[in-house]
Amino acid sequence: MRILISVLGLTLLTATSALAKPPLRDVAEIDNGVMAVAIADEIRKSCDNINARLIRAYSALNALKSRARDLGYSDDEVEAYVTSKAEKARMRDKAEQFLKSRGVVPEDTSALCRFGASEIANETAIGRLLK
Repeated sequence: MRILISVLGLTLLTATSALAKPPLRDVAEIDNGVMAVAIADEIRKSCDNINARLIRAYSALNALKSRARDLGYSDDEVEAYVTSKAEKARMRDKAEQFLKSRGVVPEDTSALCRFGASEIANETAIGRLLK
């Protein structure tokens, strides 16, 4: 009987490990959504002629948080992801690489503003957060 209980316990432990959630940074839907908000925020801060659609941005962030909860992440896990200094640095690098892949040098404010205007015109995920 002890052997059966031990085997059952080991099986449950193994099954639980197999079902472990990946870090939020590895959930593309969440991570890319946060990156879109971060890029829109940088454009808003850098470009005098572009403003944020704040209600839309807050709604987008709340939708991402809700989606993370639907995927089984706790509020504490979401909060740790968005407030982590390491994650913020990683997100900044990811956003810079995204911009560079689209021909935008992040330090070039005029290029960043042109990119923002293009995103608005094309109604992209980033553009929908700006006006």
